[in-house]
Amino acid sequence: MKTAVLGLGFMGSMHVRALTQLAGAKLVAVCSDVEKQLTGDLSSVQGNLGGPGQVFDFTGVKPYRHIPDLLADPEIEAVDICLPTFLHEETAIAALRAGKHVLVEKPMALDGAGARRMIAAARESGRLLMCAQVLRFLPEYVALKEAMAGLGAVRSASFERRSSQPGWGGWLKDSTKSGGGVFDLLIHDIDACLWLFGMPREIAATGSGNWVDAQLYYDGFTVGVEGGWLDSPAYPFCMEYRVTMERGTVEFSSAGKPPVLFAEAERKLPVTPADGYAAEVAYFVECCAAGKAPDRCPPEQSAQAVELMRAVLDARARNGEKVACGNRE
Repeated sequence: MKTAVLGLGFMGSMHVRALTQLAGAKLVAVCSDVEKQLTGDLSSVQGNLGGPGQVFDFTGVKPYRHIPDLLADPEIEAVDICLPTFLHEETAIAALRAGKHVLVEKPMALDGAGARRMIAAARESGRLLMCAQVLRFLPEYVALKEAMAGLGAVRSASFERRSSQPGWGGWLKDSTKSGGGVFDLLIHDIDACLWLFGMPREIAATGSGNWVDAQLYYDGFTVGVEGGWLDSPAYPFCMEYRVTMERGTVEFSSAGKPPVLFAEAERKLPVTPADGYAAEVAYFVECCAAGKAPDRCPPEQSAQAVELMRAVLDARARNGEKVACGNRE
């Protein structure tokens, strides 16, 4: 699958690395407005995870400075959009109409209406659309989903994600471009809840600024989703979960605690070492090559994640009041 990466920041660098290692894909083009990045030098790129950026060999990779020029290239079969969130909808729709398959980074769009327009464009074009919701591919979260199948009904759950305010990507701090810190960060955990439990019946939330403490009410149990950006520059990135079921509790924290099942005894869950970013890109490429819908990460659920995250932020303004969710399909 001849693929182009649009945007060479942290996510773009992770996707470039994945594409250069996939047997079924070939990186044929990149697009950036930073000249240094077009040479393959991504050493200055920063992100929440991993070490310093890499330098890639872009020999034979076409450098584009303007998106329309890249989309007009007939050699490109698929595009991997790692641009700022406010550019996702416009760029994805243009790419689909140009006959390209589209992988777009999370959040899928700034609002549900934009995400639904992207889905409509994919249907009209006959091309595949997928949003890169990486928790569905991270080994620690895959291990949770697999363990849940044998542990009975859910009793309660909590998901947390927090970090210091990012010192990179100035657009992230502009809520009109990123949706804000809570929207950009917690979209991961909201999507995980949809993946694991489906759409909640009601929601409530408190918090302010770049922080939210939300409750998702399901039939018979409640899920807490909390996190955001902290003002302390030295605060490390951390993600964690706890899910209690009839026959055990599973806990995980990226701060040094692998997934553990507490049942009759304490047992580490089997976790297959893997790069979640590489796994999601590989899955997208496989779906494109086979001409099959991305059932593991359907765009309709990615749109729901955007809608639910927006609903949580709206509920936060009501300071803990329960709000009914809309479409639960």
